[in-house]
Amino acid sequence: MSRTLIREGAAGLLLLAVLLVVPWLVNAPALRDFLVYVIAYGLFAMSLNLLIGLTGLVAFGHAMFFASGAYMFGLLMQTGMVSIPIGILAAVGGTALLALLVGVICVQLKDIYFSFITLAIQMFFYSVILTWVSLTGGDQGLQGGIPRPKFAGIDLNDGPTLYVFCVAMFAVCLAIMRQVWLSPFGATLRLIRDNPTRAGFLGINVVAVKLGVFVLSGTIASVGGVILALFVSGAYPDFGFWTTSGEAIFMLMLGGTLTFFGPLIGALILEALNHYIIAFTEYHGLVLGVLILAIALGLRRGVADWAYAALSSRRSNGPAEMRPPTPATELAPQSPTREVA
Repeated sequence: MSRTLIREGAAGLLLLAVLLVVPWLVNAPALRDFLVYVIAYGLFAMSLNLLIGLTGLVAFGHAMFFASGAYMFGLLMQTGMVSIPIGILAAVGGTALLALLVGVICVQLKDIYFSFITLAIQMFFYSVILTWVSLTGGDQGLQGGIPRPKFAGIDLNDGPTLYVFCVAMFAVCLAIMRQVWLSPFGATLRLIRDNPTRAGFLGINVVAVKLGVFVLSGTIASVGGVILALFVSGAYPDFGFWTTSGEAIFMLMLGGTLTFFGPLIGALILEALNHYIIAFTEYHGLVLGVLILAIALGLRRGVADWAYAALSSRRSNGPAEMRPPTPATELAPQSPTREVA
């Protein structure tokens, strides 16, 4: 077993243990509820980073997939004809098909055109949610809540059980994204991000690869929507509004795009600000804006990216005997910006 695999497995188990144990150690149900929001929006932000940080595709309309997962799951469960696992798989599969249809249009465009066509399609999707009142409930969201029938002896109407189930879904998606990040496919995405012309010369079908990661990103985002819909027992138009996409971009700005866990850290920071600043002042929007501005201008990068750069600089400036050996691959010329695996 390779050292990298051991390290990755240990880090994943540690994160999973923290998520599962901390709410009971603190004995605060509110903390458990807060962590579910972090998990849901963290998945949303990390899925967007597959496009922005890994592939160089800035999508302004990613919230359509977040909302799609929530609404499809909610509508399926309200029929009373499917179990929760089948409802989740059907919602994720339906969103994957939606992402494929949208991606076929978008990935052939470049730069700002790609960004704004995703925003335009998202706003069309949002208008459908608002106007198809008989199906979606319009601006009131899904009416009647989302049932949580028992399956395989699991009762998600129990708060702790629901929390563990959400953490399990989060862990599965995290493992999938980490595998993409470290795989040859991830290296291909970085090449397309840095030099798409060279990627084409090397025989890579750039459009097909972009479409593949676009579908994967939308699919992971839908799982975040399912988690939130399952937790709040509803789905609402705000899930698919442009401000929700903007929040995901804020999370990337706060946490960073070059480290794998950067977006999750950004989600933790933003959700903490949203949940707790409002308890101290009615001008929470102003305070939130000032804090985001301070981080953006003060650190000039996300918190995770800044911390990693500071740690790397400290290691490189230490005594020679304390420095880690330089791999042969790092002796070759590198691009100015490298993301952290």
